[in-house]
Amino acid sequence: MESLLSTSSSTQYRFPFFSSQPTPTPTRNPNFVFFASRTQLRAMATDNKEAKLWGGRFEESVTDTVEKFTESISFDKELYKHDIMGSKAHASMLAKQGLMSDGDRDSILRGLEEIERKIESGEFVWRTDREDVHMNIEAALTDMIGEPAKKLHTARSRNDQVLTDFRLWCRDAIDRILGSVKRLQAALVTLALKNEELIVPGYTHLQRAQPVLLPHLLLAYVEQLERDAGRLHDCRVRMNFCPLGACALAGTGLPIDRFMTSDALGFTSPMRNSIDAVSDRDFILEFLSANSITAVHLSRLGEEWVLWASEEFGFITPSDSVSTGSSIMPQKKNPDPMELVRGKSARVIGDLVTLLTLCKGLPLAYNRDLQEDKEPVFDSVKTVIGMLEVSAEFAHNITFNQERIRKALPAGHLDATTLADYLVHKGMPFRTSHDVVGRAVALCVSKNCQLQDLNLDEMRSISPVFDKDVYEYLGVDNAVKKFRSYGSTGSACVADQLDYWAAKLEINRSGNN
Repeated sequence: MESLLSTSSSTQYRFPFFSSQPTPTPTRNPNFVFFASRTQLRAMATDNKEAKLWGGRFEESVTDTVEKFTESISFDKELYKHDIMGSKAHASMLAKQGLMSDGDRDSILRGLEEIERKIESGEFVWRTDREDVHMNIEAALTDMIGEPAKKLHTARSRNDQVLTDFRLWCRDAIDRILGSVKRLQAALVTLALKNEELIVPGYTHLQRAQPVLLPHLLLAYVEQLERDAGRLHDCRVRMNFCPLGACALAGTGLPIDRFMTSDALGFTSPMRNSIDAVSDRDFILEFLSANSITAVHLSRLGEEWVLWASEEFGFITPSDSVSTGSSIMPQKKNPDPMELVRGKSARVIGDLVTLLTLCKGLPLAYNRDLQEDKEPVFDSVKTVIGMLEVSAEFAHNITFNQERIRKALPAGHLDATTLADYLVHKGMPFRTSHDVVGRAVALCVSKNCQLQDLNLDEMRSISPVFDKDVYEYLGVDNAVKKFRSYGSTGSACVADQLDYWAAKLEINRSGNN
């Protein structure tokens, strides 16, 4: 109200109910509106906002609340490099098809290269009022080169543009994850080679079961990681099809060449159905599913190592460089990295569930809900790579306490199954041998001894089939030597497995013995 009550040298403003004098007509101030419609007031309040590139039919700007709620630039700027890649390919195709001049194409390409340089040097200003990475780059290009930039969006929608960017980003992300998978595999194989002859208890139901070579156990995780890598490879193959040119959902009547842009971006081919191209996110669901399975495998590895680092097991000692302490208990040394690997698997699984829930009720084709697909993917990739890298770091910094493990081996009658196999070799049916060895174990429990401590007379009191060669099967060392089936924990078989993985991962086997 201050402007209404102020005076000037020419006119004093008065209100009719304050005076009976006629109210003079005020001099018009072009920056002030006495009576305005709601539309005019809203326009005044948003004068500083840039007109949207899609705003031709709109008379009002969106409110600040709506703008803040709907923007995605805060997270999808991660796609800038792939957005520029796609735009370069699209501009080159438009020029070849006669939809823009070669001069305009060259201006666009130079402008995009300069924008990429500014982004990577930190000079580029990301604007929320430009909504997303695509509009930020296109608007900045228009500011830079003018009219030619307005031709870039010919025969293209943000729908197919974002899917092209996202497929390119996910493709690169898979390659990064595969590199991390290989590094963890190499760390586990190296650890196995350093402990090639070490026997450890194998568990089922977290109860002592049979003796196994430590390398055999470690290679189990290597095999799981190999299948994880296979799933990612398969996912990459299925996602490597190009949506660009599908436009909003129906394609275009302009003479574009989708095969040219697909080839330029390294895709296998364009997607066959334009509606499918912009509406489905199964490639992301498959990607996050593969990440979730990897995360579960890593969580199991983390759980095992956390258990083995405990005083109750004492099988491994992590170095100080991969351990943390307690703020109150000065004696504590915790394997925190692997606890967090176990914990962060929940995030990766949650990212998958988020996307499944997001997609489950959407009609064809594009819906704005799908803007929410990116943050879970970014989080999943970042988390899985972190889990893989810290697991490899942990593997490089643990020591197996061989003496502690050796002392722990006798407990649990781990050679019982091998003893049953001995009786099978003698012609006894396995179900009968199972019963005989069970009675032998019961005798050991009553005498508080191991199977190999029973004398031959005691064993023959259970079954006359036992002979003096039985002692070649008893004890964990003998038991491990008796395994011979393909894929078993037998020394020769594990040595072959180590040879295979050392060659595949290009590890110097002799240098790690």
